[in-house]
Amino acid sequence: MAINEDTPSGGNTPNGGKTPSGQTIQPMTASDIDAILEIEQKSFPKPWTRGMFESELRNHVSSAYTIKTSGGGKERIVAYIVYWMAHGEAHILNIAVDPAHRRQGLARTLLEVSLERMRVHLIYEVFLEVRVSNAAARGLYNAFGFKESYERKGYYGDEDAIVMRLEM
Repeated sequence: MAINEDTPSGGNTPNGGKTPSGQTIQPMTASDIDAILEIEQKSFPKPWTRGMFESELRNHVSSAYTIKTSGGGKERIVAYIVYWMAHGEAHILNIAVDPAHRRQGLARTLLEVSLERMRVHLIYEVFLEVRVSNAAARGLYNAFGFKESYERKGYYGDEDAIVMRLEM
């Protein structure tokens, strides 16, 4: 599992950016945002806006990737991740999988590839926030070694967040 990047910071990967099931992992581009917004709307009670994704694509500390699947001669985005890397730390800001493609290991794949990329960039600590009620995501993060640090009251407006931390 690797990222197929055309950017100098990531380099090309030995397997051409293919996941074991044949999807491709690629850097997010502005032309991906419409498809990403559809997944975002289906995934979160308070979804990110177009402007938020556009801002992340311009942010020099931000990394954003998609998983695309091919079917009927057409590529389709089925998952994505956005995170920051700076000064030895990373912060996972957003990760989502299209509901029709959940339970297929796509979030796990995005995390594996992203954490490996963070290691290459000498990241020593990773943070994220997750809704208290999101047991599936908390379980996934725990499986990767993230530890629940503390709660942020009212972080989502309608719900508290748990801050999770991973020492690399």
